[in-house]
Amino acid sequence: MARYAYFLPIAAVLGAVLGRALHVPLDDLGAGVATLLLLGAAFSAVQHAERISARLGQPYGTLVLTFSVTLIEVSVLMSLMLNSTGNPTLAREAVLSTVMFVLTGVVGLCLLMGALRHYEQEIRQQGVSGYLSVIIAISVLALVLPEVTRGGLVGAPLKIDVFVIMVAVVLLYGSFLFMQTVRYKAHYLEGGESLHAPPSRRATLISIVFLLISLAGVVLLSDRVAAGVEHLVSLGHLADPDAVIGAVVVAMLLLPETLTALRAARRNQLQQALNTALGSGLATIGLTMPVMVAIGYLIGQEVQLSLDPEDRIQLLLALVLSVVSFGTGKTNALTGLVHLVLFLVYVMTLFSP
Repeated sequence: MARYAYFLPIAAVLGAVLGRALHVPLDDLGAGVATLLLLGAAFSAVQHAERISARLGQPYGTLVLTFSVTLIEVSVLMSLMLNSTGNPTLAREAVLSTVMFVLTGVVGLCLLMGALRHYEQEIRQQGVSGYLSVIIAISVLALVLPEVTRGGLVGAPLKIDVFVIMVAVVLLYGSFLFMQTVRYKAHYLEGGESLHAPPSRRATLISIVFLLISLAGVVLLSDRVAAGVEHLVSLGHLADPDAVIGAVVVAMLLLPETLTALRAARRNQLQQALNTALGSGLATIGLTMPVMVAIGYLIGQEVQLSLDPEDRIQLLLALVLSVVSFGTGKTNALTGLVHLVLFLVYVMTLFSP
């Protein structure tokens, strides 16, 4: 494993502790250094999570990656919610950005890169269908339904409506985890055996320690990064700054997991790539959104869930396309290109809604 995976987590924790102890100002330089340290810690966390994943095997190993990235994302988004005057639409924008980045951007790149190298790739259709069925259900429940409830039509959704929706979201995600890890475990496994021996017990224990240090560094630095991101976006005088902030944070935090998925696709392990990509998207809408909504209500901050019309159309289009793309159990370059085109359109609407 690269040396930075051991050095950067310690540097991130020390930088966060010293920054607070010495009262380093939150200027552009301080925020920039904090962002670099946070990214380094996030990359290190994924590196160590991958080693733990290799020891645990699939699909449990993918869950380690998924929960690690989810914790990182929650910590940064919480800091953004608590920073300045608050961002009432940040939770929904972050969740939408994650779903769009994963279903169109990351999946599109995996399908295209895998097809260019291996022509066609096969997947376990039952496993991918399991991911998509839950992603579709949760996305519509959390991002579309609130606006068309009786409370949503006359103003804001009632708290009881939001509570029921969030409970349903958590139940759906919990049910999926049970099916993935217990009942239908074989549907989420890559065909064939790994070419590499699993890491030793000692190496795995070391990775567990450094994974925890990496995650601690991210949590400690998240408030400074949140302030820096908000300041940077404010300079652009954008029409929808929350959407751009959510997309920037998601892109930054999904980068390590994206690289993991792309490497798997290039090795002709498309099922593992999709497990990583779709698992991150599902964890975000299944875990991050309920946590963000709960925190918003606890601190008395408004949390808006309903999407704008153009975002709703793009979300539904991405969901339908994903169902069609994996309907045959085989993928090719054309499938990847279609996903990537939708991703480019989504990025364009972030800056020109």
